[in-house]
Formats: sequence, C-alpha cells, structure tokens
Amino acid sequence: MKRIVRFVLAVAALAASAPIDAQGWPAKPVTFVVPFAAGSATDQLARALGQSMQAETGQAVIVDNKPGANGFIAAQAVAKAAPDGYTVFITTNTTHAANEHLFKKLPYDPVKDFAPVTGLAKGAQIMVVNPNTPYKTLAEFIAAARKEPGKIAFGSGSSSSRIAGELLQQMANIQLLHVPYKSNPLAITDLLGGQIQMMITDMATGLPQVKAGKLRALGVTSLRRSPLAPEIPTIAEAGVPGYEMGFWFAAYTPANTPAPVVRRLTELLHRALAASPTRTLFEQTGFEPFPTTPEELAKFQAAESRKWKEIIQRAGIEPE
Repeated sequence: MKRIVRFVLAVAALAASAPIDAQGWPAKPVTFVVPFAAGSATDQLARALGQSMQAETGQAVIVDNKPGANGFIAAQAVAKAAPDGYTVFITTNTTHAANEHLFKKLPYDPVKDFAPVTGLAKGAQIMVVNPNTPYKTLAEFIAAARKEPGKIAFGSGSSSSRIAGELLQQMANIQLLHVPYKSNPLAITDLLGGQIQMMITDMATGLPQVKAGKLRALGVTSLRRSPLAPEIPTIAEAGVPGYEMGFWFAAYTPANTPAPVVRRLTELLHRALAASPTRTLFEQTGFEPFPTTPEELAKFQAAESRKWKEIIQRAGIEPE
C-alpha cells in the first residue's frame, strides 16, 4: 500500500511538470486492443485503465479482445490501424519480447510496427493444480513428474505462462506435456475440469480460484512470497532453488503516431494508473505500477527481448 501511495504522488508530480500537447485529443472513442480473452489479467488492467481515462476525457474507451495465435491477431490489427492514437495496444511481454524468439517468422515487427507509449505494470505468477490431483506440495508434484515423464499435462495461454512451465521443467529436471491455449482463462477452465493437471498463470487469473477452493496452489514465481497469499511458498523455496519468472504490461500505438498524441496518451495512462479503479486492481492482484516514458519503454523492451531470448534458448525451445 505504501508503494502505491508513493507512486500516486510521483505521478501527480510528473503530470504537473510535463508539457501538455494535443489537448483536443481524444475527440472520439478510443479502442484498447487486448491480445487475450475477457477475464485475463491484461483484460482486467485494460478495463480499469479505460474506466479512468473515460472519466477524465469524457470519451468512451472500448476494450476489444482479440485472443488467439499467441497475440498475432491483435498485434497485426494494431499495426495496421490508423496512426492517430485512437487504437491502443494494451499488451505484454508475449507480443513484444517473447514471440520473436518463439517463432521463426512473425506477421508483425514488435519494434518497427509500434510506437511505445508507457509501461503499465509488472507481476508474478502462481502455480496451480486441480485439487483432485494427489499433489499437495511442489515436491510431490516433481516426484510424480519424474516417475512418469511426459504424462502430467500443463496448460498455458501466454508466453509468460508457457515459459514459466518450460523453465520449471528445466530447473526441476522433469518432463511435462504442454497444452497451448488462446488465453489463460481458457486454460483455467480445462484445469478446473480436469483436462489438464497444472498451469502457471498470472495471480489475477489464478489466485481467485485458489481463494475459492477450486484450485490448489503449489507456489508463486517471485523470489518473495506474495502479500496477497503469504501462506503460499515461492517455487524457489518449495523445491526449485533460484526459480523466478515474472511478466509485464505496456501500451503501444501504431508506428508513426504523432509525438504530441503519444505524449498526451502517456499522461492520461499515467493518471489512470494512479486512479482508484487501477489501484484497487493492483491491491487485489499484487501488480506493481510500472509507468515509463516512451523512450524508457523502448529501452526496457530491447533489454527484455534479450532476456527472454536467453531464457527460451536455455529452456531448449526451438522456434516454431
């Protein structure tokens, strides 16, 4: 809570000192394109930000979910949209750091096709299993996986989710069966139904199911326990020393969006990050605010791309 309060004060100071351009923007509804399904963490964040931005500008903010194909569909749609700031990509490291290393050919360029706007948030994930499985601890899960290589199925609906599972296999010396989904909520549905046995998903998607007693948590991917569920151990302390995997959200517009519009959108999103709907979401999910300038986001994205490349190569994943 103290961290969020400090963030709110910092954003207020930034808004007071930043040059204001494009004051007439937006003059019509703005569309937030999300590469994952309704109910996903990215969707929840986009809706909270949109609610705040709509309240400030008086213009509607429409959330357009375009899940599937590892974010390709949404990324292509934004890349081809008019560069006027009215189409905003609310996305994650999936489309802008991991995909270029997971696939031999992308139908979009994560750098050339987009104008960086701002970072939005960072978060950790949670490893969950169906409560009807016999795994009460991570150690039991690992022992079972070693006993029957390739028999336990894990689902993923994003690159963060998939790579978290791949990294677990590598570091725990186990072999699992990967089942891909269009988004994490869809994988959760099959996990609840018993079609798969495990997944590592964002806290916003997985923790409510754990709190409701519908799923069992075996660990969190951060190096420190989550304040939202301090009773759940980290994967590192539960049996895989050194394990850590996080994810991030950011906003982009099509390439060649006018700089004054990008600045105006950056300011609006920074204020939306500090507003009550988003602060409430952060408190519920454990997300950390991550506001940046467009230039800072571009540098961060480049560094993250290098990091994800190393993780994917270490995990032995061959580009598809």
